[in-house]
Amino acid sequence: MLTIKQKSTFLFDCLPSFQEGYLDVGNGHKIYYEQYGNPNGKPVLFLHGGPGAGFSNSHKAFFDPKIFRVIFFDQRGSGKSIPYAETKNNNTESLISDIERLRVFLKIDNWYIFGGSWGSTLALLYGINFPQRCLGFILRGIFLGTIDEINWFLYDIRKFFPEAYEKFITHVPLTHRTKILEWFYQQLRINNRSLNLKAASVWAEYENSCSSLEYVERPVSGENALAIAKIETHYFINNCFIKNNFIISNIHKISKIPAVIIQGRHDVICPPFNALYLCKVWDMATIEIVEDAGHSAFEVNIGRKLINALHMIK
Repeated sequence: MLTIKQKSTFLFDCLPSFQEGYLDVGNGHKIYYEQYGNPNGKPVLFLHGGPGAGFSNSHKAFFDPKIFRVIFFDQRGSGKSIPYAETKNNNTESLISDIERLRVFLKIDNWYIFGGSWGSTLALLYGINFPQRCLGFILRGIFLGTIDEINWFLYDIRKFFPEAYEKFITHVPLTHRTKILEWFYQQLRINNRSLNLKAASVWAEYENSCSSLEYVERPVSGENALAIAKIETHYFINNCFIKNNFIISNIHKISKIPAVIIQGRHDVICPPFNALYLCKVWDMATIEIVEDAGHSAFEVNIGRKLINALHMIK
């Protein structure tokens, strides 16, 4: 999912990364990565949302650069990874493989995993596949990749953000309003660049406008929105390339690894039910519900809680 930055004094200054580059992961994809902070610090992998959002320089602000060695990377088709907005050979299994390939390439034995929204999904799936490589998890806005969650995003957010939903749905013909995902999927792929960018902008603005506690219209240019809209619809129409309820069914594989979950009470993108349920079946997970927050990591008290969680692993 997209992130929204609100300038806050508790955040760390964003300094230059000490390394950046591309890693060829095969199938025509090269992922862009950066290493940030202390080269000898505690290793933390940052997993961005979306899928398709990419990471930004502002995400560095959660990490004390004196303490942590933070690895950022743009998932396939996202951000600076190439080719941009590409969905061919882009699936969840490949992303998990890319993470492990990056770990080996950077000669990291094991690391902490930090992710929110789709980043939490990918963190959990990576952990289930490679539990021996995970020291712990700091997660926000839990998304389990289920059909119910996808349908919630498409049809039920309107109960809380009717203005944003009305603006979103206006672009969908009446005959397609029971198949919103399919309509956007097609609009983003027809041979008409103008229509592609328009659909991308509408999709991304809807999500962006519902990501914080208050409703604020947040337009997104078509070029910037293309990756998240195209890749999200690609993943959603394929049920995120995972079996329904796969994460909960396999959580026992990481149940002895510690986790902190930060969840906004009023997160309508990823409602708190999923975070609370996950915590019940995860022996070593603790959860903090932030009463005055929605979905965005940059809402003040969400950000504070994330930084506090990181301090616990210093």
